[in-house]
Amino acid sequence: MSHPTEPGFKTLQFYSTAAYPCSYLPELDARSQVAAPTHLIDAETYSELVEQGFRRSGLFTYRPHCDACQACIPIRVDTQRFQRNRTQRKVWTRHSELTTRTLPLHWSTEHFELYRRYQLARHPGAGMDEDSQAQYTQFLLTSRVDSRLVEFRLPSGALQMISMIDILDSGFSSVYTFFDPEAHGSLGTYGILWQMEQCRELGLPWLYLGYWIRQSRKMSYKSSYKPFQILRNGVWAEPEGIIP
Repeated sequence: MSHPTEPGFKTLQFYSTAAYPCSYLPELDARSQVAAPTHLIDAETYSELVEQGFRRSGLFTYRPHCDACQACIPIRVDTQRFQRNRTQRKVWTRHSELTTRTLPLHWSTEHFELYRRYQLARHPGAGMDEDSQAQYTQFLLTSRVDSRLVEFRLPSGALQMISMIDILDSGFSSVYTFFDPEAHGSLGTYGILWQMEQCRELGLPWLYLGYWIRQSRKMSYKSSYKPFQILRNGVWAEPEGIIP
């Protein structure tokens, strides 16, 4: 990957991590390129970094920088041209009763308990199911950019889902979503569709979904939101050919 060259990056340094086991392709090792120091990455600089394929986890701003693999491809959805497919229309209708509230990042025992339930049900044995309150806070509630927390509740008031999003100059970056693992009807899909609608209402052209990985079942779903662009060799463009 090329070294970032935008003027705003001149005060940042970029370094590669040591190899570590890949979370998505278990047979491979991964590396990341990290932007530092973190205190210089404000909302404007972070927007520029996302444009070059970076992503955020807490204060850690990174992009894949693997030795012999380019499976992780940055992806963003064109929110103004996006059209729901049949399945997405059903999901949107099914959860239309949910009410939302957008809040600053903050600690909530109710949120944390939902997160723990989600991790235990969806990612058992992956390490995240043992997260402490401190780890949860560091991972999802620590940010130096314009970040928001969105609650999704039933009319009864029961909490169903939480989405963490970053507000960028050109759109939203979808950070993380967790939901009631016993709920039916593709809540995660609804969360993405809701973010898409918010971008449209605000006139923001892009919803950044992180990395699309064709070989990973957990990450390949992102190509179902069309039209989308992927970042290749520093250029965002719609992919050639058909991507299922």
